[in-house]
Amino acid sequence: MMQRLLVLVVVGCLSLPHMVQAALFGDDEARKKIADLQEQVQAQNQETQAALAELKKSQQALEARSQGMLDLMAQIDRLNQEISRLRGELEVVNHNIENTQQRQRDLYADTDSRLRKLEEGGVPSAVQSGADGNHAPAGPNNNADNPEARDLEAARALAASGKFKEAFDAYGKFLQTYPRSALVPDALLGLGSAQFSLKNYKASISTQQKLISQHPESDKVPDAMFSIANSQIQLSDVDGAKKTLRELLDKFPDHELAPSAKRRLNVLDSIKSR
Repeated sequence: MMQRLLVLVVVGCLSLPHMVQAALFGDDEARKKIADLQEQVQAQNQETQAALAELKKSQQALEARSQGMLDLMAQIDRLNQEISRLRGELEVVNHNIENTQQRQRDLYADTDSRLRKLEEGGVPSAVQSGADGNHAPAGPNNNADNPEARDLEAARALAASGKFKEAFDAYGKFLQTYPRSALVPDALLGLGSAQFSLKNYKASISTQQKLISQHPESDKVPDAMFSIANSQIQLSDVDGAKKTLRELLDKFPDHELAPSAKRRLNVLDSIKSR
């Protein structure tokens, strides 16, 4: 019995190193597996963190775009409000312009009516307009053999027959053909008269002002000034017309147009701006 027990102890002692070695080998493999698993978890955590960071960036970008859209919509709304405000102001301005134009038309109608009443019967048409340029010049230029005088007379004949557009062209051609002619003041006066008859009052004023500035010594200056006043009346520039007529009377008190200028000035002075 003792002998058998002894054998068992010896066999156990002999097998113990192998058991210990097996146990140690098992621990190393487990550690390796644990280390591998830790590496996998760490890599997965890094991937998760990167994905979360990317998701956060996308969210921030989306929020920025959303804010941009909100800002754009707010800006569009402000622009729409500004457009509505400007439209309202434009309607008011258009209404005021319409009222002003109507007042000007009424003022002109009143002025024209009074002037016509004053000038009825007895004032020649040439004096009434002061701008027809159809009276023949005195002196040697009034010669049928003189081409300048002949062309000027042809333009006057067109104006006298009511062909104002043709007269306008004829006076313009005369000025181009004879820019240094002594009859240039007559042609400018006639050109301004044609423009007046064509209701191009601003152009008529410009033409007569050119006559006055370029030929201040011409005897056509009073006619040009009277024509300017008439154009200003047509444009409802009452203050401008009164100033022009006063200047005409101051500079040429004895001119044949002075009585008509005085009558028109009196009518204009009686009109109160509305």
